[in-house]
Amino acid sequence: MKISIFGLGYVGSVSLACLAENGHEVIGVDVNQAKVDCINRGQSPIIENGLEQIIREQRAKDRISATMDIEAAVLGTDISFICVGTPSTGRGHLNLDGIMRVGRDIAGGIARIDRFHVVAIRSTVLPGTNEQITEIIETVSHKVSGKDFAVVSNPEFLREGTAIKDYLNPPYTLIGASSPQAAEMMKAVYEGVHAPVILTGIRVAELIKYVNNSFHALKISFANEIGNICKHLNIDSRDLMDLFCRDTKLNISPYYLKPGFAYGGSCLPKDLKALCTIAHDGYLKCPVLESIDPSNEHQKDTALGRILEFGKQRIGFLGLSFKEGTDDLRGSPIIDILEKLLGKGFDIRIYDKNVQLSKLVGANREFILQRIPLISRFIFDDVRDVIANSDLIVVVNDDAGFRSVLDEVPRDKIIYDLVNIPFRGRSDNPKYFGIAW
Repeated sequence: MKISIFGLGYVGSVSLACLAENGHEVIGVDVNQAKVDCINRGQSPIIENGLEQIIREQRAKDRISATMDIEAAVLGTDISFICVGTPSTGRGHLNLDGIMRVGRDIAGGIARIDRFHVVAIRSTVLPGTNEQITEIIETVSHKVSGKDFAVVSNPEFLREGTAIKDYLNPPYTLIGASSPQAAEMMKAVYEGVHAPVILTGIRVAELIKYVNNSFHALKISFANEIGNICKHLNIDSRDLMDLFCRDTKLNISPYYLKPGFAYGGSCLPKDLKALCTIAHDGYLKCPVLESIDPSNEHQKDTALGRILEFGKQRIGFLGLSFKEGTDDLRGSPIIDILEKLLGKGFDIRIYDKNVQLSKLVGANREFILQRIPLISRFIFDDVRDVIANSDLIVVVNDDAGFRSVLDEVPRDKIIYDLVNIPFRGRSDNPKYFGIAW
């Protein structure tokens, strides 16, 4: 396939070389004559392990060339990759001037061709950029998106020093596209890459790189704070974190990485508080650890605020314990919300098959009676009675029994889901709302 690469910086140069090595004919485009000359001499314009050798080899095979002629590059190719930089402004926003300028330049070329052309945004951009580029191209070229051209989002996951390896062996190749024809063309581009191709929504593809890198930054900061605590306690942090990472069932896994309601239970709040206390007693600052509990409280506030926004007086809660399959009410985040709603005079009904006050014992019973002494007034044995007498249904945990019941909820009642519970009529229910989806 014939491909043009706009921007011969880090991402552009690596993409140019690897695409050529996979058998494509690639034209690099840049406003810097020195970079163009480097490519045409078979040299790399940047320093990256193994890159110059690939460029030299592919230039010798006539699979690589470079030019400053934007229009000629578009006219001679089927796909144009945008790989220009997106530097931060002084206030932390992205400077997208280069992206928009290249979009207008490519549009000028698209105006002169009579075949379908794909523009792939490889640069890291904010959600909504794809739409802006599409509008620019339609305005300048007078062509129709989806018919004459398509803009797709194709983020890169390259690390400096290992970029070629990362290109050829990524976790996946992500393509955000609304055009089936463009998606198929992009799949063909990556046939030589050893990774699954995943088609997703355009805005998901635009945001994923920011989420990835923010999580990487969080992991580094978390590990450093644990290291500081370990050093204070004369514990080898390397041994500890090696053990931590060996747990791929919970620690290094997707298990807790699901958007939803606040965490609860007796263990997470207690142990987090204990670790923060250890740091405090050692005069150590741990901003990441110390911010976890406030963030959790904010999620409770978010849920409460949305419940109040619905404006319904009669509210039914499906679940009381902090997760399904247990009667443990200690630290259940929904308790805080129930307290506030009851204090405001709301008509509350609760159903949880695992919570029967007569069978609660010990600290669990003491906790709930201390927090909500008259809780028995609000707990009902029949889930359908709770639904029938509520205008807003709040799903608190993912008890399997709730799924069939939710299928039967009348369409005039609002369902507010805190756990992303699956049920049959969910997708086409206009009164279904999720806390974070």
